[in-house]
Amino acid sequence: MSASAHPVHRAEETSRRNLRTGLYAMLFALFMLGLGYAAVPLYDLFCRVTGFAGTTQVASEDDAARAAAAGVNRTISVRFDASTASGMPWTFKPDQVTETVRIGERDIATYTAINNSDAPITGTATFNVEPAQAGLYFQKVQCFCFTEQTLQPGQEVHMPVLFYVDPAIQDDEFMADVEQITLSYTFHRATEPVTSGLAR
Repeated sequence: MSASAHPVHRAEETSRRNLRTGLYAMLFALFMLGLGYAAVPLYDLFCRVTGFAGTTQVASEDDAARAAAAGVNRTISVRFDASTASGMPWTFKPDQVTETVRIGERDIATYTAINNSDAPITGTATFNVEPAQAGLYFQKVQCFCFTEQTLQPGQEVHMPVLFYVDPAIQDDEFMADVEQITLSYTFHRATEPVTSGLAR
């Protein structure tokens, strides 16, 4: 009786072990899948907080007012750059290539976009600054890059970006010799057309 029970007992134990291993594997796979979905927004948040990879910051009107109140008597050159991704049938360019701005004071730059196709095109802009460490100090108050932009066939629009350079840049020893910051935008075709982000 006991001799015949051993194989059954071993089979049950093996079955339990296999089930447990399978559950662990499934949980691990679900965890890795969740991590994959979370990686992009977490990386984006990390870049925005630290300015990593030249990611610019987003500032409020109150932040801009505090920066202006610092009364910094130093200027820096800002160069504006524009490009379009492959397959994006737009002309996209800055209205002014360079500008000298006072650190801490709000300034405005405009870009022109033209839809050269015979169909409505919705675009979204990616952006960064060079040198990369300047991303922490380049503050955008308003920007066309915050929303998707839809242009009708042949439509031309002028899109503003309201920004300032944070006075804290003066305390960064790695920025001491930087005389110019380059703000770059690239327009890509959005995955789905939208109506809420019409450029004006």
